[in-house]
Amino acid sequence: MSSIKCIIIEDEPLAAKVLKDYVSAVPFLELQGIFKDAILASEFLLHNKTDLIFLDIHLPRLKGMAFLKTLTNPPSVIVTTAYHQYAVEGFNLNVTDYLLKPIEFERFFTAVNKVKAATRRGIEEVRDFIFVYVQKRRVKIRFSEILYIESQREYIKIVTISSEYLSKMSTNEIEELLPGHIFKRIHRSFIVSINQIDSYTAEVVEIKGKPIPIGRGYKDILDKL
Repeated sequence: MSSIKCIIIEDEPLAAKVLKDYVSAVPFLELQGIFKDAILASEFLLHNKTDLIFLDIHLPRLKGMAFLKTLTNPPSVIVTTAYHQYAVEGFNLNVTDYLLKPIEFERFFTAVNKVKAATRRGIEEVRDFIFVYVQKRRVKIRFSEILYIESQREYIKIVTISSEYLSKMSTNEIEELLPGHIFKRIHRSFIVSINQIDSYTAEVVEIKGKPIPIGRGYKDILDKL
């Protein structure tokens, strides 16, 4: 199988070296970088994709759990810490595993094999939901329930089968996080779920009685499907 790309976020040099040595000993892991704080890691992730983060909790400037909450669509995460009291919060944030320092190689290998098994099953590729910030909460929204997304200046409105959500992000940002085979941009201000389209003309898409305009530069999108 292809290698699992990973990064280490750890401010203690000795702990970082231990993790680096462990990663080097596992053939299917590919280390992309080591970062002494979450801010530097965030800058890296703006321009690079990774499959796995080894994340310490007690970091300077931005704590590990706070950093994890900023990730809209995070990769697999293995928490590495000397403090067991954060385990429940970590698993509530869907971390793959929680390793207590000092970390034995056997325990480390068990954790990364969980990531390997998940990748083999294709979990990352078939994820059917996204978490978005709504009034300081991370809300889980399933792709199958989204009807359309509408730009509203600094916010987007996500309209689902049962509710509506306002989140402070752009249509460009949300478009990058959505599976392209399900969602299509048909207007500068609208992204629609093609599975929810009831009818369309050259000018308008209709979803559950809602007419949504097709932008001038997007008129060939639906015909190509």
